[in-house]
Amino acid sequence: MTAAIRQYLVITGNYWAFTLTDGALRMLVVLHFHQLGYSPLEIALLFIFYEFFGVVTNLVGGYLGARMGLNRTMNIGLFLQIAALAMLAVPAAMLTVPWVMAAQALSGIAKDLNKMSAKSGIKLLVPDEQQSTLYQWVAILTGSKNTLKGVGFFLGGVLLMSVGFTGAVLIMAAALGLVWLASLFLLKQELGKSKAKPKFREILSKSRAINVLSAARMFLFGARDVWFVVALPVYLHTVFGWDFWKVGGFMATWIIGYGFIQTFAPRITGNIESKQPAVFWAAALALIPAAIALGLMAGWPPQVVVIGGLLLFGVLFAINSSLHSYLIVSYARGDGVSLDVGFYYMSNAAGRLLGTILSGWVYQVYGLEACLWISAGLVAMASLLSLMLPQRHETLT
Repeated sequence: MTAAIRQYLVITGNYWAFTLTDGALRMLVVLHFHQLGYSPLEIALLFIFYEFFGVVTNLVGGYLGARMGLNRTMNIGLFLQIAALAMLAVPAAMLTVPWVMAAQALSGIAKDLNKMSAKSGIKLLVPDEQQSTLYQWVAILTGSKNTLKGVGFFLGGVLLMSVGFTGAVLIMAAALGLVWLASLFLLKQELGKSKAKPKFREILSKSRAINVLSAARMFLFGARDVWFVVALPVYLHTVFGWDFWKVGGFMATWIIGYGFIQTFAPRITGNIESKQPAVFWAAALALIPAAIALGLMAGWPPQVVVIGGLLLFGVLFAINSSLHSYLIVSYARGDGVSLDVGFYYMSNAAGRLLGTILSGWVYQVYGLEACLWISAGLVAMASLLSLMLPQRHETLT
């Protein structure tokens, strides 16, 4: 086993452990506050700081990774997640909305530090001429992460039923603490540390490829979350009459399947040395929410339209997401890679934040069809922006 593969396994294992707790924590908070009588929209608001601080963290985290090394930013992310879990292991009377929002803010910072470090680290482990290997490694990391996030949803529900909310967060904090201790010793000390100390103003990318791809990513993830975060769960509960467990189980299964498709994206898309696949797959994705909206407006059976459309959306979105995840790692600079990756995932977090806010407001005022039309428009913007991407050979000259 080569040193690069050993480091890849450490990074992936670290990311997997974090992702399990991240998915479980989200489900714990959703279920626990649902039991306390909070509405779905009120529960969604608990995660606003989680998304907002993701924007800030990715922007600053890339700079910190280049200055300090990715091993440190990854381990800091793990430690902050442990602290966020510990914040929730307090008596029930202390679990006020501001307290939980603060814990979610800390968890959001932790998550994006961990993700930025993992994605940046892979760039440094694969020689630049081995782009197919890089694509496969990124796809496996990204897809397995989303699959495990879905597993984390189930884990959160099981822990809540078996040991209660406080017991669940304490068990996860202890398990993640062991992973953190192992990571301190196993991660390469100088991973991702820039040879030239970057200045803080360099957190804003000067690369056309990075800027265009980041804008496309923002629209892509805004398009998913504008109907997925709040509108879809509420719709499934109120229109289909599904109970909370069925809604949560269905969405967890969707995320697991979505992650599974991501790992196979390289086999589906083939060679992506050009920008055409990013344009084509985004354009194909834009048709799905538009078709679902048209089906609902035409009075077709909503169960068939929404569930069938959601499955198609998941397949195409997984391919788009995996393509983008590879392209940012491919386009990023070798020295100071975390600056480019951090800027890109800042846009990703901005898209999630935009989608989360729009999802609650648009659904409440205009309904699911309006959310779907907005989703189609945002994906179409991502496709149009992808036309402006340079070919990969142009970024190397």
